[in-house]
Amino acid sequence: MIQTGILNPDLLELLARIRHTNTIVIADWAFPYWEEIEVLDLSLTKGIPLITDLLELLKPNFKVGHVFQAEEFLSTNPDEVIKKYDAAFDGFKGLHPEVEVTRLPHLDFKQMVPNAIGLIRTGDPTAYGNVILESV
Repeated sequence: MIQTGILNPDLLELLARIRHTNTIVIADWAFPYWEEIEVLDLSLTKGIPLITDLLELLKPNFKVGHVFQAEEFLSTNPDEVIKKYDAAFDGFKGLHPEVEVTRLPHLDFKQMVPNAIGLIRTGDPTAYGNVILESV
């Protein structure tokens, strides 16, 4: 029986299907539903879990090479929230030191979503906090 790390079997199964250069979307509670891809809803209530909570749980064995986020994130959130996300992104550098973060217009971000392996919906209320992780 798994006793540490991610315990949700559906999330583990989704993550196990990600291969080299595949992407996964980690989104807030209000992110639209996409018929084209699998959506796994982990939201319990507004604020639980946060996107950064999930990023923290992925660190031990999800090798990220590129993080994508809407550039609007920087202009709509306070410095402490931006620093929390940046620290979460930096946490992936233990498995891959050259993690690149690209912030692009929100509409361009959304155009990337249908190409992902899946979308994980959280309870996060952070404006434009959604991320796309590309595996190495």
